[in-house]
Amino acid sequence: MNREKRTEIFERLKANDPNPTTELEYGSPFELLISVILSAQATDVSVNKATSQLYKVANTPQQILDLGVDGLKAYIKTIGLFNTKAENVIRTCAALLELHGGEVPEDRAALEALPGVGRKTANVVLNTAFGHPTMAVDTHIFRVSNRTRIAPGKTVREVEDRLVRLIPEPYLKDAHHWLILHGRYVCTARKPRCGACVIEDLCEFRQKTEYE
Repeated sequence: MNREKRTEIFERLKANDPNPTTELEYGSPFELLISVILSAQATDVSVNKATSQLYKVANTPQQILDLGVDGLKAYIKTIGLFNTKAENVIRTCAALLELHGGEVPEDRAALEALPGVGRKTANVVLNTAFGHPTMAVDTHIFRVSNRTRIAPGKTVREVEDRLVRLIPEPYLKDAHHWLILHGRYVCTARKPRCGACVIEDLCEFRQKTEYE
């Protein structure tokens, strides 16, 4: 795929959704960080349902730390892997207070040093909370990148690096959200909705499907 075609793809995605953002509901970088930790192998809907109650009573590192692991579990028990996530969130809150004055660091290495925070989570926080042009490659972005041939790769990191290198700079900050939403609602895993896709004629996927 050439640069002109990639540019047109992202121009259309932008025209279709000029101000994309995460579907996680949050009011601060800290709330976003916790929500992203909780969202691993869980839906944004399930996380939002739990955090809508949690954040009413505890939405700072100290307040969540004061809940303790068992207290936190009571709010997030409907989310997959909640036992491990509760322990990681409590440890992350303690680390934020001890190392960063209770603030979420705007630094990849510092973020990845937090319990339960890997590269993908750090990328989401850097991009969504702080506006960095990072690319958090989840299953949706990995699928869309390979299927459309925007940035094919065999590994998540390979796809991430190629996307960051190949996406035209004006679109890079928002590209993460466009690609996730496109994969979630249009370029779906089992049967992509090609007939309803704004980039169908630019996409290099050969097994196009009819939209039902």
